[in-house]
Amino acid sequence: MEDRSHKVLLALVMLFLFAVIVLQYVCPGTECQLLRLRAFSPAAVADPYRAEDETPARFVPRFNFSAGDLLRRVDFNIKGDDLIVFLHIQKTGGTTFGRHLVRNIQLEQPCECRAGQKKCTCHRPGKRETWLFSRFSTGWSCGLHADWTELTNCVPSVVDSKKEVRLRPSR
Repeated sequence: MEDRSHKVLLALVMLFLFAVIVLQYVCPGTECQLLRLRAFSPAAVADPYRAEDETPARFVPRFNFSAGDLLRRVDFNIKGDDLIVFLHIQKTGGTTFGRHLVRNIQLEQPCECRAGQKKCTCHRPGKRETWLFSRFSTGWSCGLHADWTELTNCVPSVVDSKKEVRLRPSR
């Protein structure tokens, strides 16, 4: 009888240890979200910037744009002198977005892309000048992965070099 009670006690201890191990896999951290009563309340919304152990957040989101800045409308005149300059920031989906600019935007005169060529021609309606300054329309005119400073110095000279001085727009 005593041998059997030892086996039952051993089985209960083993079951308890197994449950603790499983709980650590299911709910890692010092406090389990599943065991908190407030986790079951509908008003509880997890803060993505709050650590599990309730230490102060290392990242505090700050936005430099007002709601008005984000919702403003920009009129782009493809027939005038307006120019879109695409600044490609590495590892942010810029190649995909750059391709989207030349292939998928519905315009009066969309870019012409030929199979097998990486560059597309993005001319204004009735003119031989481009409305888009990007690697997919003008190539690497300002260098490979040009930053903001390089672009602000390079773009006007590249775009306006083909025009007479009196026809150049003020940018």
